[in-house]
Amino acid sequence: MSKKIKIFVVSCVVILSSFSFTDSYFEIAKNLDIFTTVYRELNNYYVDETDPGKLMKTAIDKMLKSLDPYTNYIPESEIEDFQFMTTGQYGGIGAVITKRKDYVFISEPYKGFPAQKAGLIAGDKILEIDGESAKGKNTEEVSKALKGQPNTAVELLIERPYMKEPFTVNFKRQKISVKSVPYFSYVDDGIGYIKLRSFTRDCSKDIKEALLDLKKQGELRGLILDLRGNPGGLLNESVSIVNLFVEKGQEVVSTKGKIQSWDKVYKASRPPLDLETPIVVLINQSSASASEIVAGAIQDLDRGIVIGKRSFGKGLVQQTKKLSYNSQLKLTVAKYYIPSGRCIQALDYSNRNEDGSVGKVPDSLMTAFKTKNGRTVYDGGGIKPDVEVDQDDISNLIVSLIQERLFFDYATYFKHSNASLDSSFTMNDKDFNSFVNFLSDKSYDYKTETEKALEDLKSTSENEKYFEFIESKFLDLSNEFEINKKNDLNRNKDIIKEILSEEIVSRYYFQEGRIRTSLKYDKEVQEAIKYLAQQNLYDSVLKVSN
Repeated sequence: MSKKIKIFVVSCVVILSSFSFTDSYFEIAKNLDIFTTVYRELNNYYVDETDPGKLMKTAIDKMLKSLDPYTNYIPESEIEDFQFMTTGQYGGIGAVITKRKDYVFISEPYKGFPAQKAGLIAGDKILEIDGESAKGKNTEEVSKALKGQPNTAVELLIERPYMKEPFTVNFKRQKISVKSVPYFSYVDDGIGYIKLRSFTRDCSKDIKEALLDLKKQGELRGLILDLRGNPGGLLNESVSIVNLFVEKGQEVVSTKGKIQSWDKVYKASRPPLDLETPIVVLINQSSASASEIVAGAIQDLDRGIVIGKRSFGKGLVQQTKKLSYNSQLKLTVAKYYIPSGRCIQALDYSNRNEDGSVGKVPDSLMTAFKTKNGRTVYDGGGIKPDVEVDQDDISNLIVSLIQERLFFDYATYFKHSNASLDSSFTMNDKDFNSFVNFLSDKSYDYKTETEKALEDLKSTSENEKYFEFIESKFLDLSNEFEINKKNDLNRNKDIIKEILSEEIVSRYYFQEGRIRTSLKYDKEVQEAIKYLAQQNLYDSVLKVSN
């Protein structure tokens, strides 16, 4: 190509780029002008009074909703909640709350924080906050009232089950730091367990400290890292956690965006803490984002195996931009790619269906990639575990008992009746019978799948004019079923004991006790122990099939 032709081609590219930029700028300016005009006319002439701030937030939220669920406008009033998501810290009383009918209740106080120190317990109903009635307020409104600057006073009027009169509690708020690692311990001979709640600031240090503590307690021959239910968080923390187990300089994740500055490669930057101990990472449908980076990197690098259920499939990266008046915009700026080169984003928000819905990437369109050892893995739908563990179906009876908060209420009754409890408590048959008696005057209506099928049979046979011929047999069958349905509690005894054991222990030993008790019944943890206890079984997963 001659020099003149080269100059001509470059000139055309520059001119076309200028046209593109000019067109884009004009479109932005034009639509901003239209939007400003509409906004002004609405506020000036609409028949009813408008709330300018609410109107604007609605417009912004609707606009961002058309992109993806992770691009959000954060007004000044919600900044504290957003900061809690990234730091795990806020100013408040330190308790989980829940709404029941007209009031908000204490669901679980955090050990060592103001609510627990002041004597509040799960089941307490909040009647008033600083003299103002809490009746009819939702959890968001009550949470906002309970939060505040550390060392500021708060007064609560509390109604407690099995106590005749409400009572007042006065105490001060403080800085609440929710642990990113709520529990770690040995769960079997030489096998350690670490639960990571979220990827908040410095959570990698918490993992490191837990790992070092386990090694001080004894010989660590296998590690379970539990990321189930972990929605993710800070990307750099996921890189730091993987760094604990892989060589310095190893690529962990890369990002690619529209802006070149977001084309980045994140590598392990420090010497590793442990390159030898076999690792199992537990994931489920609620493991997302940074959880998937850790699980995916461990899988892609064949540093460990992944057990559980397929993860959520969030392969997008967000960044916050400061706006005027102390508000912020959290927006998606890139996609991330784990070491094999795959992006595990499950939904393509840039290609919506005509009705606005977003479909998952079908298995047929997923692309194969290779792990470090040459094992085949796929993109486009979360992290698929190396070992999948099926979960038991939950009966409609259990669902109804949960929805009616009857497990929660029985634990409240149990705590009232028992001043202390051994940390190794599990429900026995006597306790189960006590629960059955507790339910005798409670409402927990539910329909089984068999009942639904019987209703469908009756409806269909009536429509087809057959019911009169089978009515007597149908009634006999229905009556027989009702008799057997009364035994549903006994048929579900094991799962009821499991749920109640966790709920009851949490009343005495808080979140740590709940997790410790749940591990006794955890099928995925037991599966992880099986693989870590048998080196040949563990190694067989990491080998390439011929």
